[in-house]
Amino acid sequence: MKVRDSGMPEETMWSKFFDPELILRQMDITADLDSVIDLGSGFGTFTIPASQMIKGKIDAFDIDPDMILQLQTKIDQLDIKNINLHLKDFIVEGTGLDNNSIDYVMLFNLLHHDKPHQILNEIFRILKTGGKAGIIHWRSDMPTPRGPHLDFRSTPDECKQWAVESGFTITKELTLEPYHFGILITKL
Repeated sequence: MKVRDSGMPEETMWSKFFDPELILRQMDITADLDSVIDLGSGFGTFTIPASQMIKGKIDAFDIDPDMILQLQTKIDQLDIKNINLHLKDFIVEGTGLDNNSIDYVMLFNLLHHDKPHQILNEIFRILKTGGKAGIIHWRSDMPTPRGPHLDFRSTPDECKQWAVESGFTITKELTLEPYHFGILITKL
């Protein structure tokens, strides 16, 4: 199930919206992580730099075969060995990963889905106790050159409420200039 209003622009346009390494550091991606999940990995904007920052592996999920193919090509060209790709509708099917098995989940630009609890409940299920998930989303308080329609962008308060309702504790909030906000949530 594709997230509403979730088509991807050209990669050159997309890459202008982020400083991936800075955002990953701000969102607590650290060298000691063994297992990271990227839900909706797209072009690998965050997957590839995260793979170079952690000691473990990344499982990257996307529903779009073209996105998976493009990311696989980059992985091959860069000879990256710690990324596993999954062409899967993780919203409908779940991730298929074991309970309590993951250190960190990247949930970037996805919580405009009409059933955010479904996503957050799956993240809660797979995270280890003490595991974290990073939420990044387009700001809802201003127009941006990309992102879902303002009418159904998630606000930081909505994301925090959904996370708490799914069992998480909010551990960090930040503005990721110029177009995004970030929330770090933890499974205690």
